Amino acid sequence: MPSERPIYPFSALVGQERLKRALILNAINPRIGGVLIRGEKGTAKSTAVRGLARLLPHITVVADCPYSCPPDRPAMMCETCSARLRRGEELPVEERPTRLVELPVAASEDRVVGSLDLEHALTEGQRRFEPGLLAQANRGLLYVDEVNLLDDHLVDVLLDAAAMGVNTVEREGISVSHPARFILVGTMNPEEGELRPQLLDRFGLVVEISGLTDIAGRVEVIERRLAYESDPDAFVTQWQHEEDALAQRIIAARALLPAVTISRGDMAAVAALALELGVDGHRADLAILETARTHAAWAGRTRLTVEDIRLAAELALPHRMRRQPFTEVKLDEARVGQILERVKGEMGEDAPSAGNVKKKLTA
Repeated sequence: MPSERPIYPFSALVGQERLKRALILNAINPRIGGVLIRGEKGTAKSTAVRGLARLLPHITVVADCPYSCPPDRPAMMCETCSARLRRGEELPVEERPTRLVELPVAASEDRVVGSLDLEHALTEGQRRFEPGLLAQANRGLLYVDEVNLLDDHLVDVLLDAAAMGVNTVEREGISVSHPARFILVGTMNPEEGELRPQLLDRFGLVVEISGLTDIAGRVEVIERRLAYESDPDAFVTQWQHEEDALAQRIIAARALLPAVTISRGDMAAVAALALELGVDGHRADLAILETARTHAAWAGRTRLTVEDIRLAAELALPHRMRRQPFTEVKLDEARVGQILERVKGEMGEDAPSAGNVKKKLTA
């Protein structure tokens, strides 16, 4: 049997800094709520997602659990593992890579959420549950390509599970729940149809990408791809140092994240942005703050800066701003900067710092 072809390195992607930033921030903090990548075909959407999965650290799991429960965190366990632990049973443990679960476009609801055997429940009085893709994705990464082609109800189910961290299946009065905490990444080509605004709003971040427009960048894409196709193993080895450094930086940011604080000034700046840019509801405010504090951890800081909030707003605001039918909304980045600077002046010491933290993700 031929060996599996190695994944194209995340660090070797040319350009697309906003895409890489959104993916890495979600890898550090799944509470951001996932990311939807919108772009034309051939813009490395799938390549970036699969490359990200390779950077995620290994996890320790209960070896015989279909939900990959953590053996040392009872609050995150399924009912079965929790009951075994209460009985004093020693749980078998193993370490394995973080899973990347890909959801096919034609997947049925039962394939995604799992299925209940009603006949067994009625005749034997016992629940028999066949776990689905959401069970496999727990503590991993769920990748939904062409999410705009899925049934709206199925997208709702995915987004609900991602937000709640729990998947519940109910059939004829019988209910089964299991943990479903995962990093949700969706990709779509707008030429093939749009998502409803209500569904767009449920994604924490949305990134609009397109092909590179400079000759040097496009030549670099060609050179790297040809080198990878010629000898995938050698190409991956060439980029391994950058991959290892990026993976370690993600681990360090995860560890620092709980120490990052949000001041009232940070909250005021975000609230002002949402109000003045015409954003409905409060989901945008929360998404910006969660993303900003994650970016601060990524930069190695425990306090937010104006730049953290600005970068977060670029990813969390445009798809939530009011728009007319058939019109595209673009974020006025100059206006965002003006609003943040004005609020900083009004709030004084309570406002976010204006430190410049622009860094390349692959640095």
